[in-house]
Amino acid sequence: MADTFVVVSKIKKIVKEAGYRTGADYIDGLSKKVEEMVRNSVTKVQTDQSRKTLGAEDL
Repeated sequence: MADTFVVVSKIKKIVKEAGYRTGADYIDGLSKKVEEMVRNSVTKVQTDQSRKTLGAEDL
């Protein structure tokens, strides 16, 4: 299993409160999307070499 980049219990709580269940592959898929977003943000900041801090504008 790959690294998990989300808090599983928090995600499951949100889904449960909405009246649904979390499928076995949901957390892995969500975590991969989060990792992809972070990597894209890093790439964006790397092209703008005037700063080293990622912000909301990089999402």
